[in-house]
Amino acid sequence: MGTFRITGGKKLSGTIKPQGAKNEALQVLCSVLLTDDVVRINNIPDIIDVQKLIIILKDLGVKVERHDSNSYSFKADGIDLKYLHTNKFKDNSSSLRGSIMIIGPLLARYGKGYIPKPGGDKIGRRRLDTHFQGFIKLGAKFRYNEEESFYGVESDKLIGTSMLLDEASVTGTANIVMAAVLAKGKTTIYNAACEPYIQQLCYMLVRMGANISGIGSNLLTIEGVKTLTGTNHDVLPDMIEIGSWIALAAMTRSELTIKNVRWEYLGQIPDVFRKLGLLIYKKNDDMFIPEHKNGYEIQNYIDGSVMTISDAPWPGFTPDLLSVVLVTATQAKGSILIHQKMFESRLFFVDKLIDMGAKIILCDPHRANVIGHDFKSELKATTMTSPDIRAGISLLIAALSASGTSTIYNIEQIDRGYEKVDERLKNIGANIERVD
Repeated sequence: MGTFRITGGKKLSGTIKPQGAKNEALQVLCSVLLTDDVVRINNIPDIIDVQKLIIILKDLGVKVERHDSNSYSFKADGIDLKYLHTNKFKDNSSSLRGSIMIIGPLLARYGKGYIPKPGGDKIGRRRLDTHFQGFIKLGAKFRYNEEESFYGVESDKLIGTSMLLDEASVTGTANIVMAAVLAKGKTTIYNAACEPYIQQLCYMLVRMGANISGIGSNLLTIEGVKTLTGTNHDVLPDMIEIGSWIALAAMTRSELTIKNVRWEYLGQIPDVFRKLGLLIYKKNDDMFIPEHKNGYEIQNYIDGSVMTISDAPWPGFTPDLLSVVLVTATQAKGSILIHQKMFESRLFFVDKLIDMGAKIILCDPHRANVIGHDFKSELKATTMTSPDIRAGISLLIAALSASGTSTIYNIEQIDRGYEKVDERLKNIGANIERVD
């Protein structure tokens, strides 16, 4: 189990470039299964979760050519469906939540798809019902092997239909869209997720020959086509990582420039951090965060009540950044309520922040009240374990701001979502060491 050793309290400076978006990459990688032609994808983050999915695609029979660490070509003209019944597939896919998204393309193109119960991190339950209900409405038959925890869908022919998703699931929407693009007739999806990841997937599918309208809204209309062709696709910069670097600049009172952030896809992220009192400036397509020498103050509502920040489906604030916002608030002036609505275990990492001296009241599994220090007292170094990707980066930010040397175990959870994070942090002056 890998470890980070961090000596905090050091001011950082310089420029950092965000990696490609992990959540988008997992979706568009699965879409290569929809065509025999070559699909090239650029700006793929070189992280554990993405590499796991590429291995699954290779084992499934996809020809993969690596151009560099972030650019690949894929050609799915010789798929071996027998691989889906092997122990190797079960082992590889059960450790990766995103593997669920291979089912939609396989069902659309080959009439069947199987997946073991997916794994991932420990942030709480993430239902798969939305995925399979969508496939069933398109005409697939669902089966579940309880003994082996194996899910399967099969269909001779998918038929377009109208459906209302029970939740605006990002991966569920992606999976259903990939199945519907090759279905016969018209499919309408109400309450579809409309995150930039979904928009990017839809635009990519349109370039491949799909007929999709309503992109960017929660009502998608898909006219099925017979075949799709190859394309080139560039993955967006990771907005979660951009938010993480904003928090890092604030907590270490550092001047940082984040390069090529694609402002038009950031949604509420800059404004939410501004509510914490942070100064964030737009310079062409770069983001500049100045040194907050005098700290930053949380805004109150107009009526004077305490600020609440909560997550919601897009265009609401992403749940992936609530942990980061919470850490940032620990050194703000004022208090704030963080309301994590979607996952019931994501706030449990605050125990470690409390050990470091943060003033946090965990009201229940979903809500935490943070009283900021206003930099009048520093967080203290400690030893901690990363429970999931986002909590991991939040603890890392806390450690970089704390006085003394902290140790973070289970950093594989951080590596799942952040590419070469220690190297990139060293480049802007961080004192961080990877210990195996």
